[in-house]
Amino acid sequence: MDIFSHGLWGYALFGRRGLGWLACFFGVFPDLVSFGILTVINITNGSFQFGKPDPAVIPTWTFISYDWSHSLVIALITVFIVWKFNKLIAFTMLAWIFHILLDIPTHSKEFFPTKFLWPLSDIAFNGISWGTPWIWLSNAGGLSVVYGIMVYKHYKKGKIYFLKWTKRQNTI
Repeated sequence: MDIFSHGLWGYALFGRRGLGWLACFFGVFPDLVSFGILTVINITNGSFQFGKPDPAVIPTWTFISYDWSHSLVIALITVFIVWKFNKLIAFTMLAWIFHILLDIPTHSKEFFPTKFLWPLSDIAFNGISWGTPWIWLSNAGGLSVVYGIMVYKHYKKGKIYFLKWTKRQNTI
């Protein structure tokens, strides 16, 4: 799944009590740890290019950080430890686990397979690329529905004022 979708899903599903941006962060965290750092390095040294990079030029540490950050084992242990101290923060961290669950079926074994049981196992599901049109459209449709519901709920609570047409706005 693309990083923007991960952030949007994290915000929508796990952003509660003013912690939406933290949930968004945890939604993109696994990709920031691996590809985010690599992207900053490539921009800094002038070698950044758009598109899918050749795996032969990707540093080994990127694969290691990808496996670490996309491990349900690591994520569950971390969330459990945080839950012992702060249940609200642990709830927002579930966006990290949701990220991994989205990546399992949307990454093929050809390019960064999600080894979700790492370090216990290197098993990975040979999924369908998130760039496949019907996967991408399903994701966009799902996000549209979820955010539509969020907007509607906020509107009904009176928290979205620009959608309401009141008499005061109608007068000169």
